[in-house]
Amino acid sequence: MVLFDKKEECCGCTACYAVCPKSAIDMVADEEGFEYPKVDQTKCTGCHVCLTVCPMKQSVKEKQIPCVW
Repeated sequence: MVLFDKKEECCGCTACYAVCPKSAIDMVADEEGFEYPKVDQTKCTGCHVCLTVCPMKQSVKEKQIPCVW
């Protein structure tokens, strides 16, 4: 499972880390000291709970849904 391709796609909020039922996500600091999630593929079961709580993924979904008002 890949949570993001570019750092701009992650705000580092730790929601995915906090919700993972298998503790398959660790927060790892980059070269500047900002923490980003890293998925341990040996623990991940592919349940996608991390994606459902991600505010960055949610904002992408909302932008894709056209407003009909």
